[in-house]
Amino acid sequence: MKTLRLAAVLAIGAAAFGAVQEGAAGDAILLDTMNQELQRNYQALKQKAEPAPYFMAYEVSDIDTHEVGATLGVLNSTDNEHHRYLDTTVRVGDQKLDNYRRVRGDRIQFTSGLAVPVEDVPGALKARMWLETDRVYRAAADRLIRIKTNQQVKAADRDQSNDFSPQEAWAHSENTFKTTFDEKRWSQSVRDWSREFRAYPDLLSSNVTVSVQGDNRYLVNTEGARVEQGRGFARIVISASGKAKDGMDVADFETFEAFEPSGLPAADKIAASVKRVGANVEALIAAPTAEPFVGPAIFSGRASGVFFHEIFGHRIEGHRQKDESEGQTFTKSVGQEILPTFLSVTFDPTMKQAAGIDLNGWYEYDDEGVPGKPVKAVENGILKEFLMSRSPIEGFDHSNGHGRRQPGLEIVSRQSNLIVTSTKAVSDDKLRQMLIDEVKRQNKPYGLYFEDIQGGFTTTQRAGLQAFSVMPVLVYKVFADGRPDQLIRGADIVGTPLASFAKIIATSDKTEVFNGYCGAESGSVPVSAVSPAILISEIEIQKKDSGQDLLPLLPSPLKGSIQ
Repeated sequence: MKTLRLAAVLAIGAAAFGAVQEGAAGDAILLDTMNQELQRNYQALKQKAEPAPYFMAYEVSDIDTHEVGATLGVLNSTDNEHHRYLDTTVRVGDQKLDNYRRVRGDRIQFTSGLAVPVEDVPGALKARMWLETDRVYRAAADRLIRIKTNQQVKAADRDQSNDFSPQEAWAHSENTFKTTFDEKRWSQSVRDWSREFRAYPDLLSSNVTVSVQGDNRYLVNTEGARVEQGRGFARIVISASGKAKDGMDVADFETFEAFEPSGLPAADKIAASVKRVGANVEALIAAPTAEPFVGPAIFSGRASGVFFHEIFGHRIEGHRQKDESEGQTFTKSVGQEILPTFLSVTFDPTMKQAAGIDLNGWYEYDDEGVPGKPVKAVENGILKEFLMSRSPIEGFDHSNGHGRRQPGLEIVSRQSNLIVTSTKAVSDDKLRQMLIDEVKRQNKPYGLYFEDIQGGFTTTQRAGLQAFSVMPVLVYKVFADGRPDQLIRGADIVGTPLASFAKIIATSDKTEVFNGYCGAESGSVPVSAVSPAILISEIEIQKKDSGQDLLPLLPSPLKGSIQ
């Protein structure tokens, strides 16, 4: 058996540590350096290592972040960070069986998101790539041996598809995002906006944060792909929290997102949002608590988007169909009806805007260098396709551009922009009347309206219940006798996916956008959900933990005066 110690073979001469050439494009230097070191290491390993690699890739994520935050009119945080992270992929074996084969209960982790210089000095960059490649290759070779041993003593997986799919190599270059941040201007803005919270003395905390981030990515692989792309992300987050007399914590938030700071709303709109959040939290403090309930409900468009993301989107990510530890809710459902026939769901990373709002889940190429493509996952209720990376599954042997990750984690198939469309759409007023009619038909004391949702989580593995929980922020009782809607607090939505889908009755004719970040095996990635409001004939809520800490003993200074 041939072995290779990269540290001994791939020495870097001192001459490599040259300065950046004057007038040269920094992005070209970085990509050229990545490609040179990739080819050098790949050829050396192919010649002298056993098992030899058949595919390698480098991806560098250049992330430049600026943020300011304030509370009650004064700054409480400033942050300016610029980092580069190297992710290294080494595949040994062949496309049929390699070191990325999923083994039940075994976590796949080779890359580390190694910090590399933010300056384009070739030798310094190559030194980091060289040692990281050595480390990743050793881990890859060791795991392949264990996988082959495992196959001798364990039952074969049901899905015998390959571990990696061939892919056309793309060369793509676009202007990367150059972050500009007027710290003085934004610092004054967050002071002004957060000062509005002084009018709400019952709040325990409040904050307004502005952040601007440039996320530029550079990828090369041994198939010849060479991709550089970038995007910006500007965000304003307004949040506040309080505590009810029984000790339950309550909170509300609003966010505004755009690709660049110039796309954020005007100052008066932000100020109005601050007042709305403050008023909502004070109303929640005084609101009655929710009781366990099963009955009809309307989800606003934003709430519906989170609902579909959690209970549907994660269950059609391709790698979950092959992993024997997963529940595989829809693995055998292609061609079958899984949603009401008036609903369709598309994942479209090429869509940049919806309802006049920039979509957080937009990108041109995924983290494997594959162009993002619209995926018609469900058409008229029928499941058509899964979200795919370059890890094939039975019946789907190629990527559709949904291989994604946070730097430092391995790529798996992930969601992008989730778009829900309906052929049974009615006006908001009509949808509300349908809710009231359903309350009467079921002889329920009230229905529910979920105005906004902060997020949720779902269990997809077989070891747990195939269930979901979604956490609303603002929930109202809707009475059939014409009484005003009543705000309640402390409700969590719970359920199982198949039962919940079957109970969607109709949708509104207006879509809303939820922008956020989704966390899963490959880390936190930006996503969006675009959906109309939906009417569900039956949803279950449970009571949230009320907590044991009571209100502060001392009176708030905001009830007097604050300078």
